[in-house]
Amino acid sequence: MFRAAVAMALFVASAAHAAEAQWPVVIPAPNGAVVLSSAVEKAGYDEYRYSAVRRVDNMLYLSGVVMGPREKEGTDVAAFKAQVRRGFERIKTNLAAAGASFADVVMVNSFHVWDSPNFTGTRDQHWDAFYEVAADYVKAPYPAWTAVGTNGLLAPRGLVEVQMVARLPTPAPNTPASRNQ
Repeated sequence: MFRAAVAMALFVASAAHAAEAQWPVVIPAPNGAVVLSSAVEKAGYDEYRYSAVRRVDNMLYLSGVVMGPREKEGTDVAAFKAQVRRGFERIKTNLAAAGASFADVVMVNSFHVWDSPNFTGTRDQHWDAFYEVAADYVKAPYPAWTAVGTNGLLAPRGLVEVQMVARLPTPAPNTPASRNQ
């Protein structure tokens, strides 16, 4: 079912390519909004009932982005770096859709599957590759960061899931805090 949903989301994303001007979709929510940057994020919202980005006042909560090989992608260190870069680019797109950047990120949680058939390297190679790519996106002053080892993620091929919290300088429009400024 998960694979079918992902395939459907990718189909929807390609079909919606011609209508890119409709992104991001902003759905009003208490004290802020849900921000969906693409058809893939909208499909996740509709199918799995989660928001890629939820803005509350001037805080952004980004759901975890899973990084790992797609079907028929490599499982070596070089392939993993490309998969991590793809994941950070998705996070970058989600942040931008909400008016933010990596400079606004204040907290990162990363969940790492150290022992997986989807990665042929060692735990140290996993961390070093991830850390090298993350350094291209996350700059000083650094956010708080917790990295946790786990034995699996919801996505069967997932090797890392990255979740973030960001703070914007102003609250969302039409919230009590913004009306009081």
